[in-house]
Amino acid sequence: MTCRTPCASPRFLPARHRAGALLLALAAAFSLAGCDRKGGDAAVLAEPAPPPAPMQAAAGYGGGAEMRKEARMRSAEESSASSSAVDPSQDGTPLQRFLAVRQELNVEVPAEQLADAWGKVRDLCGTLKCELLSSSLLRETPQQPGNAMLEMRVEPADVEKLLGGLAGVASVVSHTTTSEDKTAEVIDVEARIKNRTEFRDSLRVMLRDTVTKRTMTDLLAIQRTLSDTQAELDAIATQRKVLAQQTSKQHIQIQFTARRALVSGGDGYSPMRNALRNAGSVLSESVGSLITFIAAVLPWLLLVVLPVGWLVRVLWRRRRAS
Repeated sequence: MTCRTPCASPRFLPARHRAGALLLALAAAFSLAGCDRKGGDAAVLAEPAPPPAPMQAAAGYGGGAEMRKEARMRSAEESSASSSAVDPSQDGTPLQRFLAVRQELNVEVPAEQLADAWGKVRDLCGTLKCELLSSSLLRETPQQPGNAMLEMRVEPADVEKLLGGLAGVASVVSHTTTSEDKTAEVIDVEARIKNRTEFRDSLRVMLRDTVTKRTMTDLLAIQRTLSDTQAELDAIATQRKVLAQQTSKQHIQIQFTARRALVSGGDGYSPMRNALRNAGSVLSESVGSLITFIAAVLPWLLLVVLPVGWLVRVLWRRRRAS
C-alpha cells in the first residue's frame, strides 16, 4: 500500500522542515537544562542560613529566653570547670601541686630566760619573709608556771633560718609537720574565675551594644545579672587569695614552756629540808582549818550548848538543896 501523503519521518520531510525540527529539539533540551539549574538553585536557596552568634544571643536574651541562655552558659561553664578539675594535665604538662604545710613545735627554755627567748624569735620573724599571726606571753608566778606562744606564716625559703634561730635559744621537745593537698580546690577555683570572667565580659558587651533593639526590661535584667556575676567573681577571687596564703607560706606554731628540774632521791634530796620548806604552808592550812571549824561550831554553841548547861546547873542545885 502506498502513502499518498508524505510520512512524518524526518527522512521524508523537506529540508527546511528538517531544519525547523532540529531547532525545536535543541530549544527543548536547553529549556530542560535551565529548569534543572533553577531547581538546584531553588533547593540551595531554600536551605536557611544560621544567624550570626551575636544576633542569636541578642534575639534570645529577653524574659524567659534570658534565663534559658544564662542556664546554658552556667551548664557550659560547670562542665568546663569539671573537666579542668578532673584532669588539668591532658596536654602533657606536669601538674603543679599546691600543698598547705603546717608545723607545730614545743620547746623548753629555763624559766628565767623564757621571755627573752620568746622575744628573740619574734624579732627574728620580723627580719625574714614572715607574717606574725598571733603571740602571747605569760610570765611565771608563784601560782603557775610561765609559757609563751608564737604563730606565724613563713616563706619556704626562710623556714630553715627561723628554725635555726629557734634552736639557738631553746630546746625542741617535739616537732610535728603536716601537709594538706589543695591542688583540686585551687584548680576548681581558677576554672570558676575564668568562666565567670568570660560571662561577665559577654554581659558588658551586650550592654554596650547600640545596634540591637532591647526593651528597658531586658536592659535591667542584663544589669542585674552582671551585678550578681561580679559579686560572685569577687567572692571566688577572695577564696583564691586565701588558698594562695595557705599554699605559698608554711604555717608555724611554737609553744614555749619553762624547763623544770626533776627532783631525784639522791644526795640532793633531804626530807628535813623539804619539811622545813613546806612548814609554812602546812601551818597556814592548819590555822585556816581551825578558823573554819570555830566559825561552823560557834552558832551551835550559843543556841544549844549554853541553854543545856544552864538547865543542868539549875537541876543540880535543886538536888543538893533537897
